[in-house]
Amino acid sequence: MISLSIPEWVFIALVFFWSGLVRSGLGFGGAALALPLMLLVVDRPLLWLPMLATHLLIFSTITVYNRFDRIDWAYILRSFPIFLVPKILGVLGLVSLPNEMLVYIIYGITFLYGLTYFFNYSFVSNNRVVDTFLLMVGGYASGVTLMGAPLISAVYARHVALENLRITLFFLWIILVAIKMSAFVMFDVDLQFKYAMLSLPFVGAGHLIGLKLHAKLIGGDGHKYKQVLGAVLVVICGYGIVTAGHF
Repeated sequence: MISLSIPEWVFIALVFFWSGLVRSGLGFGGAALALPLMLLVVDRPLLWLPMLATHLLIFSTITVYNRFDRIDWAYILRSFPIFLVPKILGVLGLVSLPNEMLVYIIYGITFLYGLTYFFNYSFVSNNRVVDTFLLMVGGYASGVTLMGAPLISAVYARHVALENLRITLFFLWIILVAIKMSAFVMFDVDLQFKYAMLSLPFVGAGHLIGLKLHAKLIGGDGHKYKQVLGAVLVVICGYGIVTAGHF
């Protein structure tokens, strides 16, 4: 049983709503932009990650359903061996690293993403060496925190046709999260399935609104939105690191 006050439960419900909105709005980032907020309430990544992984599996499957013809199977098969080993190493790190170190890694990665959003910087891949590097680092980050999407997406954006990119990425998230969930089961990590189901309506509401946000971002300029988002992430992660006693 997770012991939280009513205001904390309300806050967590809003964060789950936010995770669904970001995931469907941007195509990635639901965990990366929600987990730091959750850690402000309870700083145990292994409490929240199984719930976020369950939600990602459900809504990614809904998104991909009946759109298999838009998946770039060739590039998935080509890229998968590159980040498979780093992904597994990341998952092993997740279940073996000290909790404090995991918290530091999560805040650190999200702080970096926040800076890139604020300064309107996008990870870009322009050759095979950079492709390999981003896929390997993204695979490890995905394994240890569920936060490898921006790095992996940068590579996929170069090789997958724009009209197929979003669906291809969602199918890839299903594969990567399935690996993580299998490891959770193998290492007897509590999947928090009851809480994942109880929070599902909030994620679902965010998902539906995020679809409208996605249409606006595609049809307009999302730079301002990302800059505000980046500033908020930098502040949250800075506060989280300080209060966690890392600096």
